[in-house]
Amino acid sequence: MIPKIIEAQRKLVPEMMELLHQRYKVLKFIEVAGPIGRRPLGQMADISERECRNLLETMRAEGLIRVAKEGATITNEGAAVLDSLGPTIDEWTGQGLVARKLGSLLGIQYVKIVPGDCDENPAVKSLMGKEAAAEFMCRIGDGKIIAVTGGSTVAAIPQHIHSIEDADHLHFIAARGGVGDDIGLQANVIAASFAEASGGTYSTFYYPESLSVEAHQIFKREPTAIRMMELYEKTDCVLHGIGNAHHMADLRNTPEEECVHLREQGAKGEAFGYYFDAKGNVVHRIRTVGIQTEQLKKVPLIIAVAGGKSKADAIMSYMESAPRQTILVTDEGAAHAMLAEMED
Repeated sequence: MIPKIIEAQRKLVPEMMELLHQRYKVLKFIEVAGPIGRRPLGQMADISERECRNLLETMRAEGLIRVAKEGATITNEGAAVLDSLGPTIDEWTGQGLVARKLGSLLGIQYVKIVPGDCDENPAVKSLMGKEAAAEFMCRIGDGKIIAVTGGSTVAAIPQHIHSIEDADHLHFIAARGGVGDDIGLQANVIAASFAEASGGTYSTFYYPESLSVEAHQIFKREPTAIRMMELYEKTDCVLHGIGNAHHMADLRNTPEEECVHLREQGAKGEAFGYYFDAKGNVVHRIRTVGIQTEQLKKVPLIIAVAGGKSKADAIMSYMESAPRQTILVTDEGAAHAMLAEMED
């Protein structure tokens, strides 16, 4: 519910709420991207450089940000303002209502929506990363084994993880093998980044996706593969992305006949090496040693992170069969596209 005083202010001085929302978003971008200069900040917030300069001066005078040669950064007071304003902004903009409705329609535990669309503004991935990090740090509790996937969205999470007290019990592992050529987006590297940020430990696991059926069966009997499969059975938390089926097939250099099969089967989304159609049916899976969909059902904490209007169909296809305890962190672009399609 929107507090009565906020609702009264919105009716009497509607422009005040617009200005509040604009400044909130600018401060949010400074928090995740700082130190940042006026020009890139203006581009991120979709305001002119002049407007940006005036906003920065106002926020600097109020002690919300610091402005130095390298750019603007948020202060502790600014971060506290964001935390206290967040729930009110969500309700006033209707974002909270959209999140609750979307969570109900998808049949999952909870949805968190960040402003923007990462298709149009790559910085929005950092906002999703920050929210996913907050959910993880708040909910991990006594959890010990955390499996993470690769991808640019999951890679945006560790930078927002703070050192966790007694984190030596946290052990990060790759949920499955790597995809594509960017080493920084591989699950092993991201698991190491989580461990470094939190103060935990990690294990690496390498699996070449081009193995034949025979080689795959042999690899599964290797001690490292057996050890990893044992860890998957004990996993307490999974942090993962969701991919567009055909984009993921391209990243994997998938043979043309398999790409044709994916198109014919109506593949929409991909997660953990599984490809899903619009109804959540698995239409294809790659040979890999990784966490399996049946194992996910037993994992207490699952945080999925994916955004962008272009990924709406992919997210919905995976969510059709996602474990009910899943928390989805997404952006406005994907959220509104999903809601429009499900309510149509």
